[in-house]
Amino acid sequence: MALPKKKTAKSRQGKRRSHLKLSLPAMDVCPHCHSPKLSHCVCPKCGWYNDREAIEVKPSKK
Repeated sequence: MALPKKKTAKSRQGKRRSHLKLSLPAMDVCPHCHSPKLSHCVCPKCGWYNDREAIEVKPSKK
């Protein structure tokens, strides 16, 4: 089994892993109600997708 000859420095390890980060999902604005929503998904506020009502959203009980 291979073993490293020298200890890897934390800065070198950080440079190697610099691209391994999470990115935020792409957000769009709903053209119907103007609330933020995920791209290519039905709007959770109004239920519209692609200029038509895809699902019926029930009002919340408050």
